[in-house]
Amino acid sequence: MPLNELKSLLIDGDPGTPESRIVRVMSERGTLSAAQIATATGLARSTVSTALAGLRRSGVVIEAAGGDTGKGVGRPATALALNPEAGTCVGIHLGLDGFRLVVADVSHSVIFEKTEELGRDYTPARAATAVKRAIDAAYAENSLRRSGLIGVGISVSGPVSPDGVVQRASIVPLWAGTDIRQTFGPVLQRPIFADNESNCAAIAEMMWGAATGCEDFVLFKIDVGVGGAIVHRGQVMTGVAGSAGEFGHMTIDPDGELCRCGNRGCLELYASFVRPLALAERLHGRRMTMDEVIALALEGDVGSRRLIEDTGAIAGRGLGMIGAIINPPLIVIGGRMALAGDLILEPLIAAYDKHTLIKRRDVDEAKRTRITIGRFTQNDALLGAVGLVLRHHGRLG
Repeated sequence: MPLNELKSLLIDGDPGTPESRIVRVMSERGTLSAAQIATATGLARSTVSTALAGLRRSGVVIEAAGGDTGKGVGRPATALALNPEAGTCVGIHLGLDGFRLVVADVSHSVIFEKTEELGRDYTPARAATAVKRAIDAAYAENSLRRSGLIGVGISVSGPVSPDGVVQRASIVPLWAGTDIRQTFGPVLQRPIFADNESNCAAIAEMMWGAATGCEDFVLFKIDVGVGGAIVHRGQVMTGVAGSAGEFGHMTIDPDGELCRCGNRGCLELYASFVRPLALAERLHGRRMTMDEVIALALEGDVGSRRLIEDTGAIAGRGLGMIGAIINPPLIVIGGRMALAGDLILEPLIAAYDKHTLIKRRDVDEAKRTRITIGRFTQNDALLGAVGLVLRHHGRLG
């Protein structure tokens, strides 16, 4: 059975065998040629060929329909993928007042997606029960085998320590101190993978989005909060307690206002869109959303454009500090403010260049930090939760 063999190679087996290394690379990267697999795994092409022959006979690996990975002249390389019938995974994003769920197969195809409201301050126990109910319904509705679920990835709106404990989660405050494994493992009866939403967003951009093919980059999210992630050599840096990449809580004014984290003058107080949104509401005399302000700006409203441009300039100043420390080749801008496109990107890039150490004029284009908008600005954390399972990142049990 492809399912049983896939589980053995992906989850339970010796990760050092050629078959396991091949399956794990294909799980992480999707459709590949034999040559690309050899490069990614470091295995000899003859070893890859022999292992792939066995995996294809067992049905774990199949030829991707209508696909090839060839470039240039010569015979196109055959595109290979994990058999979508061999297994599925679930991604969950836990947000302010509920969760989003996505089901995907091991070939990276999304099968099902839904949002479920739970109300503010929902408890971990309630979430675990609701998630199980939603997964069962999704699998029944799509005629999927529940036994084919190989793992569940969970994205949390707050820092998550490497051992799976939620840290100081101000967006979901009742979750602080919650052990994700102990909460979801007994209920779902599947391997659990977890990380914070920004790290998950970085995984989504690395696997399918703006950072595809780049193993060193920074993700910077601008929304009602400011967050981020640091990726080095293809791995998300979590830090000893799970707070690596929490750029929003860098202190830029020690005498500034009190932040929700308990410190003063954090970047988030100035670079998030909370204050500009409140100002927009006063100007227009009604409740507004970030999407409405962005839409008005794109239509030419001068005040809305200025609010976005000012936000970009402040965010770029904060990014300049990050650039001076890390000097990354790529910075991906995520969060809902990324939907403003060039309106926020242009002032951000200008401020970054002004406040970072290495200026654009100092180096050749190939050595300049490239700053771009992310591909998944509205569902990056959710897709990244799927990526947690496919990449076997943050495995908790």
